[in-house]
Amino acid sequence: MDDLIYCLNATVPIFLLMVLGAVFRRIGFFDQILADRLNSFVFKVSLPVMLFRDLVESNFFAVWDLPFVLFCFLVSLLSIFISAAISKAIRNRPMRGEFVQASYRSSIALLGTAFLENIYGTAGAASLVIIGAVPLYNVAAVIALSLTSPGQNGLDRAALKRALKGIATNPILLGIVAGLVWTLLRIPFPPILQKTVSSVSATATPLGLMALGASFDWKKAAGCWRPAVTATVLKLVVFTALFLPAAAAMGVRDDKLVAVLAMLGSPTTVSCFVMSRGMGHEGTLSASTVMLTTFFSAFTLTLWLYLFRVMGMV
Repeated sequence: MDDLIYCLNATVPIFLLMVLGAVFRRIGFFDQILADRLNSFVFKVSLPVMLFRDLVESNFFAVWDLPFVLFCFLVSLLSIFISAAISKAIRNRPMRGEFVQASYRSSIALLGTAFLENIYGTAGAASLVIIGAVPLYNVAAVIALSLTSPGQNGLDRAALKRALKGIATNPILLGIVAGLVWTLLRIPFPPILQKTVSSVSATATPLGLMALGASFDWKKAAGCWRPAVTATVLKLVVFTALFLPAAAAMGVRDDKLVAVLAMLGSPTTVSCFVMSRGMGHEGTLSASTVMLTTFFSAFTLTLWLYLFRVMGMV
């Protein structure tokens, strides 16, 4: 019961922030112009700063585990390939990129850290997952969204050049690179800078979620409920059922096993919607999947955690 209460405490506020954005849009506090500007700010400023902060504060030299990081990378890569293969069944080509990203991309940096700290009092294992998966998440998202952007016909040299340019100049990837360089060079992170960076990064989740809720179109969402449900099943059930037992079979236990659970089974991150909108996509499928995974993950995460606790692995 405590695990269920914790999951609800972790996920329901996220869903309520989306509802709050929709309410603000309804009563006139938000309009589409403001929602778009908030999305742009989150995509270009607060999300890159948040990822920079996560990497700088991860202190991964103390908990470094290369085999575990490689496992997280390979599992994420396989999830991306499976999502891409299934996306071929979607007739709407621009929607394929959104489907791929929404199917594999977790909110490990947001929910995973809180999940681990609540159970073990430390989030060291989440840092390893972030290092192994988050850069790949973003690179794959930029590629998928770039190559399926509206108005683009196939993969030609010009399209490939635009995709590579989009990767090289993507604010989120630049934030990751800056964080890795800062950490590897052991550059000091003084309290003044730390507090400033933390304040900016703290705006990513609430602003992104409220902008998502304000931009969400229920009528349009009704037209893409099938791919949204498919992406939700992949995200919360299929990938977890495939790869979490593999981690357990390899001897992964306790906080690291919970970190893998958070990577595979946590809700689709709101940055999927932010990136989709920022890169020219409609974002409706992304928003629908974020909402569905956020709601149902409260139950699926608890189930997976309960099963492994019964088996004495966490």
